[in-house]
Amino acid sequence: MKVFSTLIFVSGLISTALAHWNYNNLIVNGKVVGSPYQYIRPTTNSNSPITDVGSTNMRCNQGGGSGSSTQTYTVKAGDEVGFGIADVFGHPGPQQVYLSKAPSTAATYDGSGSWVKIYSLTTSSIASDGIKWASDGIKSFRFTLPSSTPPGEYLLRAEGLALHGASTKGGAQFYIGCAQLKVTGSGSGSLNQSVKFPGAYTGSEPGILINLYWPTPTNYTVPGPAVWPSDTEQHSVKQL
Repeated sequence: MKVFSTLIFVSGLISTALAHWNYNNLIVNGKVVGSPYQYIRPTTNSNSPITDVGSTNMRCNQGGGSGSSTQTYTVKAGDEVGFGIADVFGHPGPQQVYLSKAPSTAATYDGSGSWVKIYSLTTSSIASDGIKWASDGIKSFRFTLPSSTPPGEYLLRAEGLALHGASTKGGAQFYIGCAQLKVTGSGSGSLNQSVKFPGAYTGSEPGILINLYWPTPTNYTVPGPAVWPSDTEQHSVKQL
């Protein structure tokens, strides 16, 4: 019995470790561009999550405050962009993307400015047996960079929110990665509905502090501001 219990414990640790992930590849118009981390800032915490919503690591993950070793990729407003995931989106929760305009270059920007949410992938369904997540098991996702995005250099921030341990404050896990983009085109939108990191979340929002298992949730409210430029959640995912 002792051996059996130990095996269960070890198996649980392995499963948890395998469920962690990083964002390592930039996708543009249906293709992975460059090599892993060529256009996405690498982290210094392997594939571990951020749990302190008051930390500056909420911007671009631990070690992602500088982009000096990361290249910047040029796209047009209205292009399809996305992220490849290493290894798999392995925990229940939403997937969101934020965009922040750099005052100068993306490589020298620390992410301390304003961010707008441009993508929100949430639930595929909510049934009597619980929430089904559109992001469950994905290895990539794609979306449209708004055509109204003004030209300039930006950080594009992917955020996976894992809620398996979110029944207590501080239990939610944030998986974060920032790509560096130069956006061209004639977009003239106003980047309103903006937030800052830290500051966007308190950790007590119903979409962050939630027990997914008991009582079974009958609804889900995604944290953060409305999606810019139109408040639209996605309930199915477009992968490579």
